[in-house]
Amino acid sequence: MSSASPELISPRSSRVSAARRLARRNFRGKDRLFLAEGPQAVREAAGHRHGGQATLVELFATLDAAERYADIIGEARTAGARVHLAADEVIADISTTVTPQGLVGVCRFLDTPFADILAACPRLVAVLAHVRDPGNAGTVLRCADAAGADAVVLTDASVDLYNPKAVRASVGSLFHLPVAVGVPVEQAVAGLKDAGVRILAADGAGEHDLDDELDDNTMGGPTAWVFGNEAWGLPQDTRALADAVVRVPIHGMAESLNLATAAAVCLYASARAQRAFGGCRSVARS
Repeated sequence: MSSASPELISPRSSRVSAARRLARRNFRGKDRLFLAEGPQAVREAAGHRHGGQATLVELFATLDAAERYADIIGEARTAGARVHLAADEVIADISTTVTPQGLVGVCRFLDTPFADILAACPRLVAVLAHVRDPGNAGTVLRCADAAGADAVVLTDASVDLYNPKAVRASVGSLFHLPVAVGVPVEQAVAGLKDAGVRILAADGAGEHDLDDELDDNTMGGPTAWVFGNEAWGLPQDTRALADAVVRVPIHGMAESLNLATAAAVCLYASARAQRAFGGCRSVARS
């Protein structure tokens, strides 16, 4: 074990207080900073840059975590972040989890202007409209990342991207792909349509079946999936904006799929169709 002593031992210190307040949305917005907890998120943050700046600006670590994750501590210092060795009770005070993992990073906001996403000619986009649960939002972001989506858009009616639960649920994917926030759903749909993207609204009561869409080869082009609130789905006015409202078929006895599962199915269906021969993500075949 290291003989070092923690430099931060009081939860009442100014540095700790400044970090702790980022658990609240109003302070996150004011400071344009958010918390990333745990080794996976901190590692991703340490290697990430946005707008020419390092994303990770400060890191709090217990002595045990500093030893266990010495490589992450080194990456944080290389990125220019201030690293503080802190007592366990200090980390517990900053953390928003029941069982802290000993690393809490303070990161700069990293959302991307919606106009920049459109300018990049996206081929697969997840639009979160009316998604209020932060765990769902983060998990859908993770699914979009895994499926190879080009971007995620959170509308102005959705949860805060930087909610600690959303950040944790993304499991580092927040740092992997562009995310636009606060975009009115009408603006998001109109902008994507103007960019040549087909809009599909995911809804259990949709008149189009996902299997049929795949069989009819309609999903090979640029596509944006619009996902709604898990409890009540998409409002009728949002459904009306889409080119098609698509349901995931239920072949068994399950009543429905939860939001994240349905999003994964839809995004992977598009990714597969786009990577097929002739799709917009087609790859060379040997």
